[in-house]
Amino acid sequence: MSQASSTAQRAFQIWKAGVRAVDSETLVSQAIQVTDQELTICGHKIPLQGYERLLVTGAGKAGSGMAAGVEAALRGSSLSERTSGWVNVPADCVRPLSKIHLYPARPASLNEPTAEGVYGARQILQKMSDLQPDDICLVLISGGGSALLPAPLPPVTLEDKQRVTRLLMSSGATIQELNCVRKQISAVKGGRLARAAGCRQLFALIISDIVGDPLDLIASGPTVADESTAQDALQVLQRFVSDPAQIPDSVWSILKSEQTPDHPQKSVRQATVFNQIIGSNATALEAAAEQAQALGYEVYSLGSANEGTAVETGVGLAELCLQLQAGTGPVRRPACILSGGEPVVDLSSSPNPGKGGRNQEVVLAAMERLWDESLSGFCILSGGTDGEDGPTDAAGGILDELSLKRAHERGLDPALYLRDHNAYPILAATGSLLKTGATQTNVMDLRVAIVD
Repeated sequence: MSQASSTAQRAFQIWKAGVRAVDSETLVSQAIQVTDQELTICGHKIPLQGYERLLVTGAGKAGSGMAAGVEAALRGSSLSERTSGWVNVPADCVRPLSKIHLYPARPASLNEPTAEGVYGARQILQKMSDLQPDDICLVLISGGGSALLPAPLPPVTLEDKQRVTRLLMSSGATIQELNCVRKQISAVKGGRLARAAGCRQLFALIISDIVGDPLDLIASGPTVADESTAQDALQVLQRFVSDPAQIPDSVWSILKSEQTPDHPQKSVRQATVFNQIIGSNATALEAAAEQAQALGYEVYSLGSANEGTAVETGVGLAELCLQLQAGTGPVRRPACILSGGEPVVDLSSSPNPGKGGRNQEVVLAAMERLWDESLSGFCILSGGTDGEDGPTDAAGGILDELSLKRAHERGLDPALYLRDHNAYPILAATGSLLKTGATQTNVMDLRVAIVD
């Protein structure tokens, strides 16, 4: 950010305020209170007899902070001594905790299931099935959990699942469509993780990374009964896959069978499950708006439910900036436009897609739209609140007057890079990459556009 304009620095300050508001450790520690006689989770009171064990499991990009939040809430209590856990997280989020083991289930910036993730999922399933009726299970769920908690149903292999996941992602499938398929070929997703628990009560604390906060889709709903069917998954595959041979036979066999097998460790006693969302994109958006107002900006929020394509999103933000400069925008300058949600990048339009992510493509599309315009005192920032954007080391991109000028001076045509979905190189060359590292949370993307 050292080469950025003061306008860009303020945009980043607004973005950071939004991310801070959904700090996973804080959200979890505030949700749990404990005495020697009682454990309270989001208002649910559980009497303690002094012998119950608390098992903490889960998966997600926010898992490290969430687990630390549990330990912070329990610190000094007798229940803390009876607490253990295992949470699957990205490798760059692993840190030592006292009671809960953080397991590296995939490398950083690789949002795909791995053999390590499968091993971690099996460990979690085993620990949950070993619980006694009076024990308590706390599941920590956040975005990225689908890839971090893979447990393919036989005969589907991890390689089969990876193949299907990559194919759907590169074809422009939404997260809802992707999760619909993943749940039907998984031993943990779609409520099957909760079924493995041997205890009477299971509590899930959830940080949402999906538009509308649908419980059954966040991390593919490991603690939420699946309402989608194998037929729904078949329709998704048929919609995006032109050649059935691209899908492994094992996947077709699972989906075309009349009943999807349950996990073999399904407990006889079905735990009572309490699912609670403790943080979402709306939380971040509200905090960002407060920060923008504190900096003297009039705020216009597009809300948290923005989807569509990254190109449409970037062009739309650029158009709003032009309107604000012309005095025809929805609010008066100095103005801040806020937007949350998660657009998609349809890689099928390019035979050899380059390097980047949806947030970087948002900024690149804005750069192309503003290429021949005379816009000053502006910034368009788009960043993943998890600190990750595609298979890159950036959280997204940030475009201002200075970076647009650098692109012109170096003769870098954004249209050529946009055609190949190759945002990373041009943003790197113009100082437009937003790099934050892992943030320990994940509530989709947050976009900030300001015009002074």
